[in-house]
Order: sequence, then structure tokens, then C-alpha cells
Amino acid sequence: MKGIKVSVLIANYNNEKYLTECIDSIKKQTYQNIEIIIHDDSSSDNSIKRINKYKNITIIKNRKRGKYGSYNQMNAYYRAFKKSKGEIIFLLDSDDLFKKNKIKTVINTFLKNKKISSLFDLPIYKYRNKLKFIKNKKKIISNFWPFIPPQSCIVMKREEFKKAIKKINFNLFPDIWMDFRIGLYLKYIKKDFYILDKNLTYYRQSQEMISSNFKFLSFAWWQRRKQAHHYVKYFFFKNNIRHVINLDYLLTNFINYFIR
Repeated sequence: MKGIKVSVLIANYNNEKYLTECIDSIKKQTYQNIEIIIHDDSSSDNSIKRINKYKNITIIKNRKRGKYGSYNQMNAYYRAFKKSKGEIIFLLDSDDLFKKNKIKTVINTFLKNKKISSLFDLPIYKYRNKLKFIKNKKKIISNFWPFIPPQSCIVMKREEFKKAIKKINFNLFPDIWMDFRIGLYLKYIKKDFYILDKNLTYYRQSQEMISSNFKFLSFAWWQRRKQAHHYVKYFFFKNNIRHVINLDYLLTNFINYFIR
């Protein structure tokens, strides 16, 4: 018996350095009924050559890459989803990895809890040879400005993912990332998600990402935070959710007024 069909959607752009390790982490899963769909966003490196070394992988080639990385990523997952046939949808960035038992563990969780339609596992942040395990699951989607695990920790049933795509509207606010959008959808519309208290995903952090954590006073950081607040406001309005203006919203707009 093959079990439930699973689709792993991989978004790739110029990640030949990590792509083989990423694909191998899926090929070596203890669960077998998996289709892999990779959306390549006009990579200029040897990504396609690396993918072509494998059998039974569907490749979607995007000939024209857009301006915003976040929009490109969402578009990649959406196009890959339309090609997929799995009942359970896993998202995976091409520089991240799954532990070899992740898919089997997630499928067993869905089977034991029939009402669950979406879940997160906990990430292991990977930077060079250092690993940081996220342990406090209570922080995840726990308040207005939540800590949300990265895309590669998101797993949804097919019909739930389809509903989420319609609600998050990725054609607007192209600089807002997909994990943030899905987090809002699950918290304020679905109001039902499961946090699997296991570290099953390696999320790779680059030097650029590490450095950006210390640039919270930069103009770009405050601009992006303002855009996120505007997206939240739009999302609430569109879905008839009461928008409460909080201190963070006021502070962000105040600072943007003086640094623009």
C-alpha cells in the first residue's frame, strides 16, 4: 500500500550550491509516495543541470523573473501547486532540508488527527556549522505580530492550501513573504492549525540574513515593516476582521514619517 500521495513543491533560484542536498533530503525520505515539483526562476547557474541528474522530478522553468523575491517565491509555489496531484502539500526552499523522517511523521500526524488541515513543524536554523533548535512552540502565531516558521515548515492539505491561496492575494504587496501571509490566514481566518512539536526542517540562514537581524534601525527595515502593517490592514479589511491599531503600528508609521 502506497499511502497518501504527497507533493513537495520546491522554489529555486540560483541555488546550485545547496540544491543537490535539498533534493536528496526528499529522495531519502522514509515515506515513499512522493512527487517532487521544482519551479526554477530563470536561474543563471547550473541548477537545471543538477536537477536533470535525477529521475521522476517535474521541472517548471520560468523564463522571466520578477523584481521582488517574495513575489517570485509565491508565484513559484503557486505554479508548482497547479501541476501537483498530492493530497498533502509540502513547501520547501531549495537551500533548506527535511529530516529523513519528516514526511512520514507529518502523514502519521494527519492520519491520527483527521480534523487537522494544516500544520507547522519547528525549524532548526542552520548557519555554517552551527545549529539552533526552536523549542518554544507557544511563540508561533501567538500574537498580533507573531513568530512564524519559514515556508519550509508549512504543510497543508490540498483543499486548505487552495483556500489560502485565494485569501492571501499575492498579486498585491509583492514584498511581503508567503509565510507571513499564510500565518495571518491560519490565525485569523482558519483559526485552526496544528504545531507539531518536533524539529524536522533545517532552515539555512545566509550571512546576509544574519546581518539583517542587526539592521533594525535602517531605512529599508522600517519601510518593510510599514509594508507588512499595511498588508495586515488590507488583509483585515478584505476579510471583515476588525483592525486594532497597536503601539507597533503607530511607532512604525511615526519613524517612517521622519526617515522617508
